[in-house]
Amino acid sequence: MQLLDASPSPSTKRRGKRRGFYIATAAIAVLMVVAAVRAWRMHNTDHDDALVSAPVVIGSIEQTVLATGTLKPVKLVAVGAQASGRITSLKVSVGQTVHRGDLVAEIDSLAQVNSLRTAEALLQNIRAQRREKEATLALAEATFARHQRTLADKATSRADYDTAEAAVKTTRAQIAALDAQIVEAEVAIETARVNLGYTRITAPVDGTVLAVVTQEGQTVNAVQSAPTIVVIGQIDVMRVRAEISEADIVKVKPGQQIYFTILGEPGHRRHARLGFIEPAPESIRNDSSISSSGTTSSSTSSSSSSSSSSTAIYYVGVFDVPNPDGQLRTYMTAQVHIVLGEAKDVPTIPSAAIRTSAKDGTTTVQVVDDAGRIETRTVEIGLNDKVTAEVRAGLRTGERVVLGQKSTETTTTRMGPPPPMGL
Repeated sequence: MQLLDASPSPSTKRRGKRRGFYIATAAIAVLMVVAAVRAWRMHNTDHDDALVSAPVVIGSIEQTVLATGTLKPVKLVAVGAQASGRITSLKVSVGQTVHRGDLVAEIDSLAQVNSLRTAEALLQNIRAQRREKEATLALAEATFARHQRTLADKATSRADYDTAEAAVKTTRAQIAALDAQIVEAEVAIETARVNLGYTRITAPVDGTVLAVVTQEGQTVNAVQSAPTIVVIGQIDVMRVRAEISEADIVKVKPGQQIYFTILGEPGHRRHARLGFIEPAPESIRNDSSISSSGTTSSSTSSSSSSSSSSTAIYYVGVFDVPNPDGQLRTYMTAQVHIVLGEAKDVPTIPSAAIRTSAKDGTTTVQVVDDAGRIETRTVEIGLNDKVTAEVRAGLRTGERVVLGQKSTETTTTRMGPPPPMGL
């Protein structure tokens, strides 16, 4: 039997080497093409792909000052007690509508009634004393008249005459003193009646009971301070106190248009006009030069000034808004926008496209034409809310302005990963 040789022939070996050489050459060529394409993309990117731009469009813009406000009733009254004692009855509840003069609560009035009776009794006593002195005066005047006649006939002594005259004058003086005491007693009666009236607490204004602070059966002490029984507010008109920063207060003035929203209805705008601006911030109440008596030490002044400089200063702008439906409630937070200016249907561009020269203050933008060329152009800008700006001159609708340049990372990410090796 003849054995066959299994080893490849020299020609087969040569064909295998040539095939491997062709595959390696093709792979190297593919990698070189990929590298060349990537390098071309990185260094020869078109303007439209490298720049971020936006067109000039027709739109509306408003420039506003933002402030945070608090809603309160236009009239907010804490109804207190001027008499001490136990509250025997409470006539109102939270949410109830009351009118001026309506009875709110009653305080035990026994002590005030007794004081009134005592003052009336004292007045009656003094008036009785006066009637007694009037009778005494009549007797003294008659005696004095008799002594006048007898003294002329030398039938009485000069001493008796003088005594009778002094008795008349003394009695008249006593009656005058009693008249003064009567006035004093009448004043005491009026005071007692007023104090008795304080035991009946009535509503000072029309409004709604917002809070009941003191309950029926509780004892109140009005000697040191007037305790609050209920809080009444007129909620048909609400007053907004908006805190405006010192950086924006120079732009704001009374009469400017305002709109505000509340947290529960962020999409519902309520409109009003700014009423007035308080001349000093509320922090003036804590000023050491006002609260302290006498001279202020230098250390106190320096600490006060340093505290003021480190604290944000806000001025309060006040305006009223109707509240017929009662949706605006006490102490709600309002997001207030004070309108400084507005423009409708005007050419607008993003504020990021604006460049302002520090030397001459001119405003420029970069404009991209259809061929991808960039042109720097001077423009006139109107209202600017830091997001969108009004273009008054220098640009036409549809032109594109440059906002910025895309980063290298973004461009690289868009190219995708290279193909796997060996393909």
